Amino acid sequence: MVKTKRACIEPKHPMISIDRQCDLLGLSRAAYYYQPEGEDSLNLELMNRIDEQYTMTPYYGVLRMTAWLRRQEYE
Repeated sequence: MVKTKRACIEPKHPMISIDRQCDLLGLSRAAYYYQPEGEDSLNLELMNRIDEQYTMTPYYGVLRMTAWLRRQEYE
């Protein structure tokens, strides 16, 4: 939805400022200018490892999962 609203804004509009366009669309200017960054490889690896472990042991809470990751040599 944010992408759709962002696409509606015309940065070089001669009459309506970006601020006003964002206001009319109900979009904050921060959301308009925000450029998301992709996930780094370590974070993706950790998410995959946690997902695999959670599938095997869904009863693990945060503390057990953290301990398991540390045993796997992830700090």
